[in-house]
Amino acid sequence: QVQLVESGGGLVQAGGSLRLSCAASGRSFSAYAMGWFRQGPGKEREFVAAITWSSGYPGYADSVKGRFTISRDNAKNTVYLQMNTLKPEDTAVYYCAAKKKHYSGLLGPYDYWGQGTQVTVSS
Repeated sequence: QVQLVESGGGLVQAGGSLRLSCAASGRSFSAYAMGWFRQGPGKEREFVAAITWSSGYPGYADSVKGRFTISRDNAKNTVYLQMNTLKPEDTAVYYCAAKKKHYSGLLGPYDYWGQGTQVTVSS
């Protein structure tokens, strides 16, 4: 019913940039917020950034503040993650997620998840 499709991942050198996209679709799709999470090798999934759908209020993990920017295009039902000054530690599968309710703000729980897109940052 609700689908989230990530794109834009790839291999990049340290210091480079990538822009991830997440397109949401579904007849009944609605969300309080869209977020990005990532899971690196041998690590648990962690929060990266999120944005409220209506107002565009953003939130970021401390590890990416000043380097990553989240944005959304309401008309396209698409959320973006601009990643600059990438580091090898940013290597992970990046997942797009949608949160139905405002409860707990930009944190959990998220209700819908994409399949992820691989970001690999070389030294």
